[in-house]
Amino acid sequence: MSSEIKALREAVSGLLQKHSSEARVRELMATDTGHDETAWAELSDMGLLGLAVPEQFGGAGAGHVEMSAVCEEMGRALLCGPFFSTAVLAPALLAAGGDAAEQARVLPTIADGSAVVALAFAEGTAATPPAEPATAAAESADGWRLTGEKNYVLDAGAADVLYVLAATPQGPSVFAVQRGAAGFEALPLTGVDLTRKLHRVRFSDTPARLVGEPGTGAATFAAALEAGGVAMLGEQAGGTYRAMQMAVDYARTRFQFGRAIGSFQAVKHMCADMLLEAESAVSAARHVAAAYDAGDANRAADLALAQAYCGDAYVTVAATGIQVHGGIGFTWEHPAHLYLRRARTDAQLLGDPAWHRERYLQLKGA
Repeated sequence: MSSEIKALREAVSGLLQKHSSEARVRELMATDTGHDETAWAELSDMGLLGLAVPEQFGGAGAGHVEMSAVCEEMGRALLCGPFFSTAVLAPALLAAGGDAAEQARVLPTIADGSAVVALAFAEGTAATPPAEPATAAAESADGWRLTGEKNYVLDAGAADVLYVLAATPQGPSVFAVQRGAAGFEALPLTGVDLTRKLHRVRFSDTPARLVGEPGTGAATFAAALEAGGVAMLGEQAGGTYRAMQMAVDYARTRFQFGRAIGSFQAVKHMCADMLLEAESAVSAARHVAAAYDAGDANRAADLALAQAYCGDAYVTVAATGIQVHGGIGFTWEHPAHLYLRRARTDAQLLGDPAWHRERYLQLKGA
């Protein structure tokens, strides 16, 4: 790890200790948006919101390695808020879309923290973009209008701009919808992870503007979700490692029958298995981020395999951690269950492990 990345991680960790303590996470979980304006302003001041934004638009123009390191720390701290949707997915989508006017309009507002952005692509029960969106866009004399419904839209309740995948005669395309647009409705969904704010979004003849060229939406969203997948690996690795550390620390300090429970063989084996999973998740996440920055030819296949592994590893470690904690781990007051909830949500958000394994085999020509 370079000294620059180490310094970045330490700076982010210090900020999160201030704004993402367990008590603060629980407070934000209970809100509709999970959005802390004060923390958001400090994320902007540190340049984290503009980390993936090109320099000409007020950002840092950083790569995947830097973003992965930041997300690792955020995963450890269970950060609440629209960072992933706004600072990770949105810049990647705008970069892939190649719409210079839209980039100039939105990217500076992401970097300076004045806008929250969300992406709407999933429909039905699938968490991945459909080949043929049911949400449709129709062109009229006064512009484009959207009609349809999207599911599992992250941070739609706080979003100032929503990018939507919708069908057109030319093929799936990207459209931007502004907060408060006529016919737009965001309905909160109750998920297992209260730190993630998911919504069902409905459009009824809603005004929208076309972003990029018609028919390029599928490729644009695919590129955004690929970049998001690299960052998500970092978050999963950080959460996995933190869940392991909590369990190991507890095993060292919890005494039963006059001995630390970590000295019992069964618990010792669970802790060893968790360490292996956590270290492997961190290695996979960091390898993939470096591969993308280097333009490695096998990066997409590496990403798919790592997404499958890290999704399963996070769930396994978080669930095992609860077992190590025993009865207290099952209580609402203990944070162990918060990591399991986040793990289960992250393992579905961009496609489940089975879907990523299938994609890996396709990419390898199997």
